[in-house]
Amino acid sequence: MSVQWHSISWTFIFVCLGITGLGLCGLVRADELYGKSQLVEKQMIWLLLALPVTVTIAIVPYQRIRSFSVWLYGACVALLVAVLYMPAVNGSRRWIPLGLFDLQPSEPARPAFVLALAAYLMYGDNQRTARGLIAPLVMALLPMLLIVREPDLDTALLFVPVLCSMLFAAGARTRHLAITGVMGIACLPLLWTQMSAEQQSRVVSVFIQRDGGLAPSGDGFHLHQSKQVLALGGFWGSINQDEPPLDDPAAWQLPASRTDFVFAMIGEKLGFPGCALLMSLYAVLIWKGLLVARRTREPFGRLVAVGIVTLLAVQTILNTGMTVGLLPITGTTLPLCSYGGSSLISTYAAVGLLMSIDRSRSYEVAGEPFAFRG
Repeated sequence: MSVQWHSISWTFIFVCLGITGLGLCGLVRADELYGKSQLVEKQMIWLLLALPVTVTIAIVPYQRIRSFSVWLYGACVALLVAVLYMPAVNGSRRWIPLGLFDLQPSEPARPAFVLALAAYLMYGDNQRTARGLIAPLVMALLPMLLIVREPDLDTALLFVPVLCSMLFAAGARTRHLAITGVMGIACLPLLWTQMSAEQQSRVVSVFIQRDGGLAPSGDGFHLHQSKQVLALGGFWGSINQDEPPLDDPAAWQLPASRTDFVFAMIGEKLGFPGCALLMSLYAVLIWKGLLVARRTREPFGRLVAVGIVTLLAVQTILNTGMTVGLLPITGTTLPLCSYGGSSLISTYAAVGLLMSIDRSRSYEVAGEPFAFRG
């Protein structure tokens, strides 16, 4: 198979590299503040592994992936079962040790779910009935329940917006989705009772947060410190400061600075311009993904594009929102930016799918809605 390299949208690669580059700046700043960790070097290795994966997926016709999408979904579900029998780390079972690295099955499970759901919805019109929504709900609930058992409620909830957006794109009736949404809202009190005290505290801390003064104890500490570290960088960031505004090491303390709160590290180092650049790159990535979904007439490709874009957008909003105190602390990583091999490779692979779908626009695109086959 000859590859027409000019048909690949390299904009996706350049934007992703820009986002990952800013993430590396955040990791470097975390090393400067909290000591050398070697995570910068490891993240660069993960990036070198992720790029060939992205390009390989981009040059392979995405229709070939459709035939084994259900098998990928099944394999990820099996890994989610297996991880529950792994040794607990800090009270959680989220990683499968593989010697050279630890695999986090919940990361590849999300794009695998997108592929499997797209294959199920692509030509059917049964999702336009209330009964037809049962199978997609089961497909989402299975990995969600397994991830909740790890426990990782935040990651499990990411499946909900992806499911809703793909059902909507596939032609599900708005009233059915609205009824499902109302039922979900009605179940929120039940969800609250099933949440741990720590998870409840994260939600409450958003409504009782205060600026300045001593850092509160409990989960409010993370939120307070995240905003404080951002403020210490100033508008232009610490890169333009001759000396730090405070000498108190406690003022700079920020747990999970290389993963959940890497956005705070970027803001502290590069200031508002760095944050604005990062969000602009995410906006370009999401906009390009939406254009791919809009232009693609073939149902499977359109649904996959919608699912991937929704996943990227929701993760970005949740992570940046919690960093600045607009949303509860969820533990959701910033895609392409936070440290983590499983997350980085899975997200780059998902972007490779968008690139593969985009390559097919010369012979499979149109502005027409779905045509359901009987």
